[in-house]
Amino acid sequence: MKMVKDKQLLMGADFAGFYLKEEVKKYLENKGWEIKDIGVQKDSDPDDTELMFHRIGLRVGSMITEKEYERAMIFCGTGMGIHIAASKCPGVHAGVVESVPAAFRAITGNGVNVLAMGAFYVTPELGKQIADAYLYNDFGSGWEWWPDFKRFHQIAIDELNAFDYETYKKNGFKVKHIDDCECRLYDRPENFSPVPLMVERGKK
Repeated sequence: MKMVKDKQLLMGADFAGFYLKEEVKKYLENKGWEIKDIGVQKDSDPDDTELMFHRIGLRVGSMITEKEYERAMIFCGTGMGIHIAASKCPGVHAGVVESVPAAFRAITGNGVNVLAMGAFYVTPELGKQIADAYLYNDFGSGWEWWPDFKRFHQIAIDELNAFDYETYKKNGFKVKHIDDCECRLYDRPENFSPVPLMVERGKK
């Protein structure tokens, strides 16, 4: 599997998301990231229907499911459509992000492995900051002051990965609990920075 710790990333965009993707891709490549780009390219044919947003989303999602890549970033006009498509693939936890704090929480709290952005709403500069918050943080990091933060969210990830709708329906629309954890929310301590962490990435 191509891993984030080795600065390996999968990307895909439709025509609406192309220009935002290009800016973020160039930014990351200048920082040493190796990008596999399977979506629209500069010379792509607009009549090529394989480049519709949902088909690119499914292709990216399948490469996460097949464990070719650990994480991906995808782009369309709103981020919504391509995200919905990617989410159809097993084991994909996709999220649409339009702010830096949301990107930070998407990875640290929800373990998002496919992050979507919408070029109609996200500027190139914001897109770069979102990419940094997402790619330079890891699941569970930055919440050391919150008891069981990682465990609480890992339960959700595990139960969603195991989810089968027919089994859920037969069980009276109740999910089989893999584990349980209290749901209390905690305020961030005054001495704990609200700024997302930025861990080093790169081959050793």
